[in-house]
Formats: sequence, structure tokens, C-alpha cells
Amino acid sequence: MGTRIVKLPDIGEGVAEAELVAWHVKPGDIVREDQILAEVMTDKATVEIPSPAAGIVTVLGGEVGSMLAVGGELVRLEVPDEAGAAPSPPRPAEATLPAPPAHAPASPKGGKPLASPAVRRRARNAGIDLSQLHGTGPEGRILHEDLDAWLRGAGAATAPPRQPAANTRVEEIRITGLRRRTAERMAEATRRIAHFSYVEEVDVTALEELRGTLNAGIGQGRERLTLLPFLVLAVVRAVADFPQMNALYDDEAEVIRRHGAVHIGIATQTPSGLLVPVLRHAEARDLWDCAAEIRRLVEAARQGQAQREELSGSTITITSLGALGGIASTPVINPPEVAIIGVNKIALRPVWRDGGFVPRRMMNLSSSFDHRVIDGHDAAAFIQRIKGLLEVPATIFL
Repeated sequence: MGTRIVKLPDIGEGVAEAELVAWHVKPGDIVREDQILAEVMTDKATVEIPSPAAGIVTVLGGEVGSMLAVGGELVRLEVPDEAGAAPSPPRPAEATLPAPPAHAPASPKGGKPLASPAVRRRARNAGIDLSQLHGTGPEGRILHEDLDAWLRGAGAATAPPRQPAANTRVEEIRITGLRRRTAERMAEATRRIAHFSYVEEVDVTALEELRGTLNAGIGQGRERLTLLPFLVLAVVRAVADFPQMNALYDDEAEVIRRHGAVHIGIATQTPSGLLVPVLRHAEARDLWDCAAEIRRLVEAARQGQAQREELSGSTITITSLGALGGIASTPVINPPEVAIIGVNKIALRPVWRDGGFVPRRMMNLSSSFDHRVIDGHDAAAFIQRIKGLLEVPATIFL
């Protein structure tokens, strides 16, 4: 048998390093060629790294959350010396050793038991000797669950009676992967961009009536319409009058790049965190095409199937919390864009019309702009243009 070092490959777009977000193997695993070893994340997307050869995993190149340089060691494999020879399985004695019970001593191989600071603090407060526990985590690491098992088992049975104590547990959650990328981008955006937010009330009663009529009369195979594709087309129309909103600001080069194409980012909550798939060339799409493409992009993002090119290149972003949208919000701009349109929930409110109150479906738009390059007057006029289009929805199609 020989040793083969699997290095983090060049994953393109000038990426020099990537974050390790998931392992699919552990030391001792037998892997086949092309089996996925790990997932790494760049600024653009998550990438799966396959094994270039069959072998036995002997060493992992880092912990989840660590940054790996391109060309750095990812995995070390024990591989056959001769082509075609299969890797040897683990020795039977090792493979069949039963795991000790959760309350049995761990007998660590020298040094103190492996445990996080939070686990050590909790054990110290509870008077538990960690050397008496068996860790069920990687490489015998003692977890909070191991402490729980000890307290439920022999440890609790032999411990002296005591009064119930306050809950002093502190759970440590490492910020990794998409959550860390989002945190970094949000911190960078709020640090560098002079945000200016503007909230406007919109009467969407007529729009909702039109949407209901179109949905009731749609033919088979057409996408069911939500509010979002109407807003997309309204933004496209408004951008034609305010091209400075559909722009990217390179603050280092001090250059604003206005785009003719309207590539609208759709901020989407996924199980992994916030992603912004991009509806490309919204200016060239009709209402149902927008609806179908938005649904496809959002589903791909939520299922973790969005392609790298579908998550970059937006020129302006729309964000919505749907039914949880609240009354108002202050969305954070998606740099290097200069504007983001926030959608709040629709609510039935009394509105004064022609000498009396009438029920109307009202919705707020909460939007933010880069005040370094967008003046407040222009931002307000831009949103007023969108408001006018939504309140008289027939004008969206003129």
C-alpha cells in the first residue's frame, strides 16, 4: 500500500482558498474513485470535491469551518501500490470492537480528554470528572450529550442529592459555510455603504384583483401568479426612468457601472441560510415567464441545486419575507449594487377615500439605497414610480 495526498483543486474564478463546510468521509472509511469526500464553499457557491482514486481515508486535512488554500492537503489516502488492487478493509478486530457504554471510562491515549470549553465548564460546574466519560464525538471528543447520558446514568445514581440548579448550559454553534459568508457580506455592506432607507405605502387592491382574475383564467401549463412577478416588471419599468438604480458601484475604483440589462436578485431564505438567485434579463420577459423562472430559481436555491452562475451577477435586488413581512424593514444592500427593494406583508386597512373610510389592501415597500451615489430625492421618486405602476397595474403592461 502507498499514500496519496488529495489536494484542494483549483475550482476556478481566481479562487485562492475555500471554506471546508462538510465532510462526507472519516478516517478509516473505504472510498471509491469519484466518491464525494467533502464540500467546500467559495464566495460564489458550494462545491463538492470527489476522490481521484480508490483507497482508505487515513487523515483529514482540517475541521469544518477551516479555510483551505488551493493546492493544500484535503485528504490523505492509503492506496494500492499496484493498479487494480483493491484497498484492504480495516482489520476485523478493529471493525468488531464494541463501543463502551456512555458512562464507561474513556481511557484516553495520553493527555486530557477532548472536549470543548463549554463542555468543560459545564462538567466543572456539575462536579463531573471528564476522564470518567466516554466521548462519542470525533476522535473521542466528549459532547454535551455525553454529559447528559452520564447524569441520567451511573453518575446521577451515585451523585449526592442536591437541589435543582439553574440551567447554566451554553451551547456553542460555530459559524461556518453559508452563514459565515452571509455574516461577512452583511458586515462588509453595513461598514462600507452609507445606507438610506425609504418606506412608502402602496394600495395593491387593484393589483390583487387583477392577479386573482388572471389566476382564475390561466390555461393549463401557465405558472400561478404571485405578487413578485408584477413587482419585477414594475421595477423594470421604473429602472428605465431611473437608470442610476440599476447599477454597480466599484468604490475602490470610484466607478459606477450602469447596466442596460436588468438582472434582478431574488433574496431567498433556504435551509442553509440566505441566497440570492438571479432572474436574468427581466427586461426581456413577460409576466408568466418571470413567474416560472422565479419559481425555478427559488426551488433550486432551497434544494441546494442552484448553479454558481445563477447566484451571481444581479444588478438590483428584491427581498420579501412574505406573510412574515411586518409593517416595515430596513433591508441591507447586496453589494456592489446600489438599491434593494423590500416587500412587506399585505394587510386590509381602512383608508380615507371620498369622505369616508373604505377597506383597501395595503402594502409597504421598505427600500434601501447607497447614499454615496444615490440622492434621497431620486430614491423617493424611484419608489413613487413603482408605487404608481402597482396601484394602476394596467400601466405595467403599456
